Amino acid sequence: MTQSDTAPLVAILDDEPEIRQILSDTLEAAGLRTQCFGRARDFEAALARITPELCLIDLSLPDSDGLALVHRLALEKGASVIIISGRSQVQDRITGLELGAEDYITKPFAPTEVLARVRARLRDTSRAPAPQGDTAQFSGWQAHFDRYVLVDEAGTEVPFSHAEGAVLRLFLDNPKRLISRAQMQDNLGGSAGDSFDRAIDVRISRLRAKLGEDPKNPRLIKTIYGAGYIFVSDVDWG
Repeated sequence: MTQSDTAPLVAILDDEPEIRQILSDTLEAAGLRTQCFGRARDFEAALARITPELCLIDLSLPDSDGLALVHRLALEKGASVIIISGRSQVQDRITGLELGAEDYITKPFAPTEVLARVRARLRDTSRAPAPQGDTAQFSGWQAHFDRYVLVDEAGTEVPFSHAEGAVLRLFLDNPKRLISRAQMQDNLGGSAGDSFDRAIDVRISRLRAKLGEDPKNPRLIKTIYGAGYIFVSDVDWG
């Protein structure tokens, strides 16, 4: 299939040529564009001239710590990241999600599963409602979605990841309304189950920490046990 110049670009970082080829062939056959890298330094240098809609990142890289790279991508670039790794331990999955990845696929994988996960992430981005603006103000905070930073009343900037930003925007678009887990899944994408629930819990926990919330008695993001969450603040979009 011929790729359009406007087709979503997926960056692939894996030191195994066979894996890169399988992923590239699968995604390009589905009409997506890909750009492959075998080294983290080449990938990071390329980010100065390309803006991928999605990054597929292996954790076991010869020249970089994959988890640290995922963290930098999520916080500094606001990038959407799916980890593809041979590390299958539950703690590795949790750590990857905590550092900003939106999904985690273990090797060996079925190429069709990767394609489905990639399509789900891209579909989630494309179906998102038109934003009310790039900046929202609430309870002494400003959220800048063009720069992926929160700014407090003293002007201190706190970066947030693409994944955290998706949850934050959902709250800011629906202040003082109950948002159920099912609504989160529908709006944010992902498969129902423990993996999705854990990913949401991690993102909300990180958002609360960045907003200076008391985890035992948060004042902005309230948990309604058995029902969902409520963001209890007025919101002004600029």
